[in-house]
Amino acid sequence: MNASELIQLAEKEVWLPNSLEQSQLNSILDSMLGKGVDFADFYFEKTLSESWSLEDSIVKGASFNVGGGVGVRALCGEKTGFSYSDLISATAIQNAANAAVTVAGTARPVNAVKPAPIRALYSNKNPLDSLDRNQKVAMLEKIDRMARQADSRVVDASVSLAGSWKTVLVLATDGTLSADIRPLVRLSLSVILQQDGRRERGGSGGGGRRSYELFDDATLKQYVDDAIKMAQVNLEAREAPAGTMPVVLGSGWPGVLLHEAVGHGLEGDFNRRGTSNYSGRIGSQVASPLCSIVDDGTLPDLRGSLTIDDEGTPTGTTMLVEKGILKGYLQDKLNARLMGAELTGNGRRESYAHLPMPRMTNTYLLAGQDDPADIIKSVKKGLYAVNFGGGQVDITSGKFVFAASEAYMIENGKVTYPVKGATLIGNGPEAMSKVSMLGHDLALDKGVGTCGKEGQSVPVGVGQPTLKVDELVVGGTR
Repeated sequence: MNASELIQLAEKEVWLPNSLEQSQLNSILDSMLGKGVDFADFYFEKTLSESWSLEDSIVKGASFNVGGGVGVRALCGEKTGFSYSDLISATAIQNAANAAVTVAGTARPVNAVKPAPIRALYSNKNPLDSLDRNQKVAMLEKIDRMARQADSRVVDASVSLAGSWKTVLVLATDGTLSADIRPLVRLSLSVILQQDGRRERGGSGGGGRRSYELFDDATLKQYVDDAIKMAQVNLEAREAPAGTMPVVLGSGWPGVLLHEAVGHGLEGDFNRRGTSNYSGRIGSQVASPLCSIVDDGTLPDLRGSLTIDDEGTPTGTTMLVEKGILKGYLQDKLNARLMGAELTGNGRRESYAHLPMPRMTNTYLLAGQDDPADIIKSVKKGLYAVNFGGGQVDITSGKFVFAASEAYMIENGKVTYPVKGATLIGNGPEAMSKVSMLGHDLALDKGVGTCGKEGQSVPVGVGQPTLKVDELVVGGTR
């Protein structure tokens, strides 16, 4: 589907039911420019969403929501005026525009954006319609049954299913008129195993910009196997040792550490303000020469992908770090303009009620040449972390703390026993500079990532190959 077809569909969903025409909206935008604003835009959104949950083998919750509105933004230099309305009408938009232009000052001309080619990265069909209600309930019951049958030690299981269908339409004074229709689904499974009075949890799941048909029997089985394995490993785990040691990070989801410890520090707003550990360091060595880091919003059907960002800019593939050298930052329109940088298609917002800001899409470390088995063999004594839970990062200093939810000890080049309670403590640039081996097994996560920033949450993807950090502080319980 091309850009014109997406715009026509979005207009039919958003403008036509509310008796809006582009000429009306352009008139309001023009009036905003006449009041000292140098840029203004309208972000229209309509969302259908649902969620289902099953506990104790019973469907305990189900919801369906229809939402939407319009966000109105006015920029003058570094100042931002923003207002939004849950009601989409000419009057409501005019009132929101009047509120937004309170930032008016001395306007500077903003060059018109030359439209870039737009290629739809996912289906425009509503995933909520891909299964009927009975089929959705049957899916929840099936994976619950599969989990309980997979291991007799399962004493509890919970499943959640969520889907949404979002129509986005962006109109701006720089000439932008872009639209997107975004499907998104996710399924999550949590199990608790009990053995000898000890209980441990395991979780798994996945999703993407697909329909519910993504969750076929083979996929459900993989989720069950992964969740059961995590719980089994934790039942057998010993207390993690503490100290400084080599750490091997597994492929796929462990890229969340890269996302947090490095990715956020490469977002344009932090660097324009000089609050990032990477500020002013373009062209500098910030990681091992083995490391090349990419943010790519153009990967079809992935959770973090977008045909356009939330400012109407087509997403792209942005090389952030190439062979250890910092190449650039992730930009939205405001920060790109103030920094004199190119747009990267990373202006994102949680909804029409939020301001856009530079955010990641799918961020990952490119593959290396090493065999993952050789990486393990190279470690005399260290930690092998293959799954992570929560973590904290300080953007200014680059310091991070991450908890491993599945980890093992490596002894004399072999993975030996599982450990629990391990945390990884370090500094993003320092840790990346100590990457000495990089696997050829690049993998992206299964579609579960959600990123938080300044109170806003957006879906993202992460990934990496297996890698070795020569030295990292491991916080343990013994």
